[in-house]
Amino acid sequence: MPDTLTRRFGFMSILLGATSLALLAVAAWGFRAGGWPWPQAYDLAGWAVWAAIGGVIIALAGLVVRGRGRPGGGGIVLLGLILSLPVTGLGTAFEIAARVTPPINDISTDTEDPPVFWFTATPSDYPAQNAGPQRAAYPDVRPLDLPFSSDDTFTAALALVQARGWEVLSDDPSEGQIEAIARSRIFGFEDEVAIRVTETDGGARIDMRSRSRLGQIDRGANARRIEAFLSDLETRVQN
Repeated sequence: MPDTLTRRFGFMSILLGATSLALLAVAAWGFRAGGWPWPQAYDLAGWAVWAAIGGVIIALAGLVVRGRGRPGGGGIVLLGLILSLPVTGLGTAFEIAARVTPPINDISTDTEDPPVFWFTATPSDYPAQNAGPQRAAYPDVRPLDLPFSSDDTFTAALALVQARGWEVLSDDPSEGQIEAIARSRIFGFEDEVAIRVTETDGGARIDMRSRSRLGQIDRGANARRIEAFLSDLETRVQN
């Protein structure tokens, strides 16, 4: 039949796309529920990305073949492309982030006097060598000053932590300190968060520190978490 080759490309891309989704799901489950070491989960996720990339390439080849006058099979090829794109997109974004962000995984709004971890599994000081790369890469990571009392600001910060579903390790209004665990969406990797609220002449200042427990780089995840949290906190207290 004239569309046999296009259909073959379509079925191959569907198989690879479905395989990529299954491998990613198994990798995430293995780490979250199966107790796999994170390098093992990452390796399996890497195979998922390669399968997805293969699915995209074969699907595009099928579209080229169909565009050269072979009728039929277009729907199968498009289905393969749709199944392959999500993991391909995740893998591409992951790789780009690793290349454009500094190789650090501990971010603080105050690099000279950062919030301290007391209740995390492995409390440690903010690495002084992170300060320069952090300021260059994330200039918007800075303290938030609000014209509200420190008590009200602390209450709002704690409520936002809880609304985000983070695991609260400690909340001490007298010290203005909150410690919590935030988890990544897919794999559930644990990142440690410390929030400090201090009284100022004009109201309250909020500092925040976020670091990854695993690996040496975070691909910008901790900086994004801090910026998003402080932006949402400012909106929350002003409404």
